[in-house]
Amino acid sequence: MRFQPVIGLEVHVQLNTQSKIFCGCSTRFGAEPNSNTCPVCLGLPGALPVLNRQVVESAIMAGLATNCSIAHKSIFARKNYFYPDLPKGYQISQFEQPICERGWLEIQLEGQPPKRIGITRIHMEEDAGKLVHGLGSGSGVDLNRAGTPLLEVVSEPDFRSADEAVAYLKQLHQIVTYLGICDGNMEEGSFRCDANVSVMPVGSATFGTRAEIKNVNSFKFVKAAIEYEINRQIDLIEDGGTVVQETRLFDPTTGTTRSMRGKEEAHDYRYFPDPDLVPLIISADWVERTEKELPELPTTKRQRFITQFALSEYDAEVLTASRSLANYFEETVAFAHNPKAAANWVMGEVTRALNDSGLPIDDCPVAPRRLADLLHLIDQGTISNNIAKKVFELMWQSDKSPAVIVEEQGMAQVSDSGAIEAAIDQILAANQGQVEEFRSGKDKVFGFFVGQVMKAMKGKANPAVVNELLLKKLNG
Repeated sequence: MRFQPVIGLEVHVQLNTQSKIFCGCSTRFGAEPNSNTCPVCLGLPGALPVLNRQVVESAIMAGLATNCSIAHKSIFARKNYFYPDLPKGYQISQFEQPICERGWLEIQLEGQPPKRIGITRIHMEEDAGKLVHGLGSGSGVDLNRAGTPLLEVVSEPDFRSADEAVAYLKQLHQIVTYLGICDGNMEEGSFRCDANVSVMPVGSATFGTRAEIKNVNSFKFVKAAIEYEINRQIDLIEDGGTVVQETRLFDPTTGTTRSMRGKEEAHDYRYFPDPDLVPLIISADWVERTEKELPELPTTKRQRFITQFALSEYDAEVLTASRSLANYFEETVAFAHNPKAAANWVMGEVTRALNDSGLPIDDCPVAPRRLADLLHLIDQGTISNNIAKKVFELMWQSDKSPAVIVEEQGMAQVSDSGAIEAAIDQILAANQGQVEEFRSGKDKVFGFFVGQVMKAMKGKANPAVVNELLLKKLNG
């Protein structure tokens, strides 16, 4: 390419507090329009904001987890602009003195060295309301969301591809959900981002004019929006046009961006300190206490799984995709003492059943202890791996232990050499042609005999015993 993309991200993380940032109204999603409101979030004259301490706690956690410096003193500011869903005519945010600054996250694309992405700042702010269109002849305003607490995570313009941006977003999404400060629900807007995209000639040190793509709420759409915008700007420049600084919207139906309005600069918002909120002072003890209470973060947990459980990088990455999944796996291992088998079952049958049922891991009908009991039955030779899958299906549908299911269904594995040998003799007698093929050096036919014996014994024969006796008979 003759042009180099330059990308920066502004991510809005909606905090999962029970109440809003400056009042006691509920943040519950899906309530009746304007039912979760009060004089503060409605912006009525004389109503005064009171800061939610849990919001500050969440901001400190996010800052520590992203290697930021936590400010001893931070200031709330008024961001002034007019829009129908902003009842006060300004948004309470932070500007010159945010709570977190100068952080970083490290990303790594396949086949490439790690890359550090700078985080300029993380600041607290309130969300605006929501315009509801299509109400008869006009539109309505739902202010339930007004005052919902947000963290805005602003990166440096360090990304040089859409893939890098998506890798960073996935890692940030994983961190805030591990911390428990955000539910990460992108469809409901709990985690959304604005992408600032520009292009410059390869080798240049001067950034091009940027366009901001607003409120993209899926990793797939972020990648598509950035790639479209990069190509749009390159085509425009090569055709002799000029990129203008503006805000654009991404249309997932067409896969294109379209102009929304001219891009505002900081001075357009006329920021000034909010006179109703005193400066926020955060003690070193508060930061230190919060740091000690941080949960194990995904990168650390992934490396521990590799070291402690001898898992592959791929297995460790899959199992640490969410904190709940990692906890489920670790609880299973604690009872089963077989990390590799537990990993295979959690990534295989458990995940498949959850996907088919549309359930999260937290609602898994098969508890880690029960899964471990199933693995014990396999290790003891009581059932085969194939039979175990059938037992697991019955465990999913009932509250019975695997041992009870195996006994009730008569699923115990047959290891009696006499019964297996009798079945083998019948199979060999009925398939003399294949016997001769094996003895002439066609080893692949061995699998045929194994399959026939297992079929004759309805899948209950111990595979190890079957293999051992078959080899003796065929080579005898």
